[in-house]
Amino acid sequence: MVDLARAQAASALPAETAPSADTAPTSAIAPGSVSRRRLLQGSAVLGLAAGATALDLTALSPMERALADGSGDSADLDILYIGAHPDDEAWTLAAFGQWNEFEDQRAGVITLTRGEGGGNAVGLEEGPELGLIRETEERTAVGYAGIEHVFNLDAVDFFYTLSAPLTYDVWGGAEALSRVIRVVRATRPDVIVTMNPSAVEGNHGNHQQAAMFAVEAYLLAGRDDVFPEHFDEGLTPFSPRRILRSGSNGSSDTGPDAVAAGYEPDIASDVVFGAWNGTASDRHGKRWSAVRDDSVHSYRTQGWAVNPPSPTEPAKIPVTWFTLIDSRTPFADPTSGDTAALAGATLPIDGGLPLGTTLEVTSDRFAVLPGEPIEVTIAVGSSGKALPGVQVELEAPDGWSVEGDTQLGTVPAKQQRSAIFTVTAPAGTTPGEHVLLRARASSRGSTGENVLPLRTAGPVEAGIADRPEIAAFLDWTAELGMQRLDALVPTRRTLGSGLADTVEVVVRNHSTSAQDAEITLELPDGFTADPPELVVDAVPAQGETRVEVHLENTDASLPTANRAPDGGVYPVTVTATAGGIAAPTAQGLCLVPRLVASRTAGVEIDAARGADEYPGDSIDVGTLWEGQAVEAADASGTTWATYDDENLYVFVQVTDDVLGTLLPPEDNKQRFRTDSIEIMIDPRGTSDNTASTFILGALPGTAVDGGIGGPVAGRDHDNRQGPIADTAPGVRIAAAISDPYDGYLFETRIPFAELPDGIDPTRIGFNVVVYDSDTQDNTGQSRIGWSTYPGIQADPSTWGVLELPDLPAGASAPVEPQIPDTAARSVESPASILQAAGDGTGLGGVPALQSRTLRLEKVTRTTGGVSARVRTGETGTLRLYLWDGSTILGTVDAQEVSKGMTTTDVPLTGGPAEGASLHLVASFENDAGTAAAATTVE
Repeated sequence: MVDLARAQAASALPAETAPSADTAPTSAIAPGSVSRRRLLQGSAVLGLAAGATALDLTALSPMERALADGSGDSADLDILYIGAHPDDEAWTLAAFGQWNEFEDQRAGVITLTRGEGGGNAVGLEEGPELGLIRETEERTAVGYAGIEHVFNLDAVDFFYTLSAPLTYDVWGGAEALSRVIRVVRATRPDVIVTMNPSAVEGNHGNHQQAAMFAVEAYLLAGRDDVFPEHFDEGLTPFSPRRILRSGSNGSSDTGPDAVAAGYEPDIASDVVFGAWNGTASDRHGKRWSAVRDDSVHSYRTQGWAVNPPSPTEPAKIPVTWFTLIDSRTPFADPTSGDTAALAGATLPIDGGLPLGTTLEVTSDRFAVLPGEPIEVTIAVGSSGKALPGVQVELEAPDGWSVEGDTQLGTVPAKQQRSAIFTVTAPAGTTPGEHVLLRARASSRGSTGENVLPLRTAGPVEAGIADRPEIAAFLDWTAELGMQRLDALVPTRRTLGSGLADTVEVVVRNHSTSAQDAEITLELPDGFTADPPELVVDAVPAQGETRVEVHLENTDASLPTANRAPDGGVYPVTVTATAGGIAAPTAQGLCLVPRLVASRTAGVEIDAARGADEYPGDSIDVGTLWEGQAVEAADASGTTWATYDDENLYVFVQVTDDVLGTLLPPEDNKQRFRTDSIEIMIDPRGTSDNTASTFILGALPGTAVDGGIGGPVAGRDHDNRQGPIADTAPGVRIAAAISDPYDGYLFETRIPFAELPDGIDPTRIGFNVVVYDSDTQDNTGQSRIGWSTYPGIQADPSTWGVLELPDLPAGASAPVEPQIPDTAARSVESPASILQAAGDGTGLGGVPALQSRTLRLEKVTRTTGGVSARVRTGETGTLRLYLWDGSTILGTVDAQEVSKGMTTTDVPLTGGPAEGASLHLVASFENDAGTAAAATTVE
């Protein structure tokens, strides 16, 4: 999904080639020419004695000016975390904090959205107002770790989705990537840390896309043909040295020796670093695990203030783990200590090559075939001084052959030398294994190591075609040469209980000649494939052929969803045999439940299930899919569904032992915070994401006049969100809460006309889930339902199947989604404005205008507030805020101004909090960019 055509200045992206022996270094090494930034830094060292006459400082961008005058507020970072929402970085803060305290490592955070689409456990605020609250929470939380720079990029947090493609489109695609890369170029971090970009089961689509942008920024920010307009702003290309993802997949110990013991990854080629959370903090007077608890409890709107504390027994305190995505520099043994994740990138390695040395290892392909050589390039780049007598070596798995010249000689200062090796896996190599090649470089007793993950493969491999959104992710990794990220992606398809489907099997030829292949499909008992074996002739070299296979669940008594073993995934193995090499591919089938409904003679919506209203079978909606385990008496449910020519009727009976928080009727949103239900409908059973579905969320009771009021309902994270009066006025609801309380009843009528497309009555996607809360703090504890997989509420591909016999199909007429598009903006955030006034970065990741664009020239107290004389250098929109660090105490919003002087009175609506300073902050924006200014009001 990277829009390289937009990112590049002009021509198509050139094919990747190995650098020549005399190529200038491509990563973390300054180009030979003196950049404007380095001229500014040099001028600062000279006290501007020479530079001031040549450079008009008022004509510089704020970032350049901060560099020129040596300001300590400029955002020159060692580490940059890139996430989607406030709180995404929370679980890294014990590591970031100790790196800051003991190694003086300066970290910052990019948060693409302010999380205005999330829940609010402490108030009624929503939308941009909630976003500004969440920004304040985030700044408080990361402040415990010594983080002062938070860059909110003003993308909208629209709703919970598992779709990275939908997120990319809503966030503006290349424009959002441009903002990320602009911040990377402005802050120049050596290490990027991000989330998991892989489309793994249940991974939030916003998290995926934020991490994908992080990977793209790591790979592209150093190129001068990517977003070249940034260079007119005074920025220069910059390549971070390393990128990590927070978290890991595998197993480990806890306690102070866990890092030294190492991590056991599920994927053999993963390299995992750790930092023990239990390190004592002199700064805070407690362990970093306890400091992280303080940080986590700061995210109050998300209900995290009630999260249990970390263990206090050292042996039980966990490690924060980080998985290597890529490194341009040597790295340390992951078991060597709590700073190994940074060593070689932003911290020196004991006995290692000089800090700033690059060691890159690349290959001409990711898939390695038995007996077919691949070309591997090791490139060594020097920093400020030449590297004499450089030798390189390449270590491959036992039995592999490696040929190449190991002598590079002297690598001149700020240049790169490379060696090319031929690597061949032996005949008999098992396909489908993840392996590491290890590149080592040495110079006069100093050494460094980097790795290259690869995967062994057969000449031909085959598998059931991936869903479109999984296929899009795999295409993205192939485009960027990052197929190492594919390893955790589940290749699964969905099949309804007792149903059949025709699927494509994709046959891929990795070799350089056409291949005939034999394909076999192995399925567990209760499933059949027709044909189970087939021959595919002449699969084109490095191409693919697609064939159709008919899959059927022949045993409808098999358990469905996560009631089945292995989380509800039935194993499927597709084996391709070509050239005498058999290459099996492990896949899976998600068997989802199915309901064949019966037509009703009539239903009255009254929360009472009449004897003849709901003929046919009921469904059990009591299976846990997320949260704390529950017994049937604590939380369980049964659902009935029926229909007539115009409507679907659903009746839900919930057993529950404790009534959760009663929300007021006006808080009819984000209902998962308390006892509630959701009814999910995919009209044609073909949706890739929930933007083309109908999701009805309902509260069975509300808080009215100190008692229990009636139910409310609305649509959420679907084709159109909001109260049903606005988004689905034909829907009718009724509910009854038992007294004494042991649960509730809910009934609804959903007209087919309210759905976002005409129905296919043979394959409607359908699900019912129940959210259970046993507390009064606006937090839920357990989630149960009918079709139950991780992230089920956002994944229509794994909803159950609802059939409505003898009902005519509706014409396909998809309704255009109405996706929330109102985000909190940095020009309206006093915290962001105050930061930008200090570090010189553009608000929201847009260009920073020249420093002289906005000045607060005279600020005085008045009887009712503050008088500000503001000078603007251009025409645009001016905003002013009085702020005490947590509360806006005065506002002049969206005032159109011309070039010149403006005197503005800012009314003061209250006094600053005890011990807090009162700040006047100002933002300015026009089509060219933004400016920020701030001062303390005495």
